[in-house]
Amino acid sequence: MPGDTSKVADKDVVTIGAGAAGIAAARRLQALRPDLSILLLEAGDRLGGRAWTVGLEADGVGLDLGCGWLHGARTNAWTAIAGDVGLTVDRTPAPWNGGRQLQRDEADVRAAQEAIGAYFERLENHEGRDTDMAGMLEPGNPSNGQIRAIGTYITGAELERSSVVDYKRYDPGPGPDWRVREGYGTLVSLYGKPVPARLGAEVRRIDHHHAGRVGIETNQGMLSARAVLITVSTNVLAAGRIAFDPPLPEKTEAAARLPLGLADKLFLSLAHPEALPADTHMLGSTSRGATGTYQLRPFGAPVVEAYFAGDLAHDLEREGKEIAFSFAADELAAHFGADIRKQLSVAAISAWAAMPHIGGSYSYAEPGASDLRARLAAPHDGRIFFAGEACSRSRYSTAHGAYETGVAAAELIAGSFSQGR
Repeated sequence: MPGDTSKVADKDVVTIGAGAAGIAAARRLQALRPDLSILLLEAGDRLGGRAWTVGLEADGVGLDLGCGWLHGARTNAWTAIAGDVGLTVDRTPAPWNGGRQLQRDEADVRAAQEAIGAYFERLENHEGRDTDMAGMLEPGNPSNGQIRAIGTYITGAELERSSVVDYKRYDPGPGPDWRVREGYGTLVSLYGKPVPARLGAEVRRIDHHHAGRVGIETNQGMLSARAVLITVSTNVLAAGRIAFDPPLPEKTEAAARLPLGLADKLFLSLAHPEALPADTHMLGSTSRGATGTYQLRPFGAPVVEAYFAGDLAHDLEREGKEIAFSFAADELAAHFGADIRKQLSVAAISAWAAMPHIGGSYSYAEPGASDLRARLAAPHDGRIFFAGEACSRSRYSTAHGAYETGVAAAELIAGSFSQGR
């Protein structure tokens, strides 16, 4: 029973963390080795990890507090899985793929686009020693605020903390970015349903002192496994929330230099939907980095999705829901007039930094740390394996990057068993 550590449950494979990587690994192992006993341990109270859909609008639209876009959708594994589990992939172009943008003065738009394009071209062309992304800004450029905002949405952290080399390696794959109408979180959690799982199971210690089975101490008792797959976030690893015995300093050090950035979402209900254009994107301010980005009426639903990242997201999360609402309402009122405030109310809000078993949104690399993604992903002693978006060299920060690392780890585990271990 929970808390009783006198009895040890034996499994072939225990996966720690029921997000996209852990679920993908477990499903792949089920397919490769149906003879193995597999168990997912999840410290939270749901499947999905950083993929989290809260409630559905009356017309079946999910509100994703975590990942929301199928990046590189044509080759993204989750696109096909969505069809397999009966969900709807919406192919409306994303704002950055030619989707609807709130119109501004054309001359201003052209000038900003040229400056933004030139900045990211400088990133792509940078050679030599790694540096931070702020170093590629053109001093005094009037579009620097907008560039900072975009860069912060990409990494979840300010440009001064983010690696140029890691940015250059990012490649989500070919194709446009699409959405799952019922929610990305709905998709990931549905895919995890066939896997035996324990929710509320917080792993405290992993004992790999001796050859053979690995001991796993949890708040619900002891387990042992022939192989353990760890898919928790880098912030959890870096904080030492899971103790390794003996320690694995190379893992905690890598995790500390691949921290989670922060991106929080605020969904606002809209009393009169016709007041705003459907499925249209806008930036709160084009002159400063500390601004929200807004998807007006996604899928035509009567909501506004506000997205905050980096230091702004940390500040708003600490200050609470009312301050976040006020910030978003101010930015929307600047575009649509003060009366829009009366139509808005909070539908849902995330606070990823405060979630104790996650601690942020998606990983970024500090300057000089991009190669540590491979160190984090490397198995230890043929018994302890690692996966998750932070382990992906080029698809970090995405749910399909997490999926791919989970599948790769599952194949390594299955291969180690076939060798007679």
